Amino acid sequence: MILLKREHISDALVFWEPARIGYNLVLALITAALIGPPLMSGALPFSFVSVPSLIILAVIANVAFCVAYPVDLFLQASDFREQRRAWRVGLWLIGTAFAAALTWLAAGAIVNSVAW
Repeated sequence: MILLKREHISDALVFWEPARIGYNLVLALITAALIGPPLMSGALPFSFVSVPSLIILAVIANVAFCVAYPVDLFLQASDFREQRRAWRVGLWLIGTAFAAALTWLAAGAIVNSVAW
């Protein structure tokens, strides 16, 4: 049995924190693509109610991103530590795709709630 060490935490941070930038960029691009055009055309009124909602959704998305840390640390403390590099990118892709789908639904709901 391998115990969790400081190097495991550092290794996780070195991978996941730069990956968070790509994750947030994907979600921001989806949000901008869906909300930007109706906002710029005036079909979606700009209000301070929507800004806090977007901030709350961004915080929730980043908290959800942190779910990868316990999985990573668990595997690093196991006998499967050497295989972690292969599954990390896959976990990031799957998690980002799932978050992108949720972002698409949430941003679409914001646009559709005002459009009707």
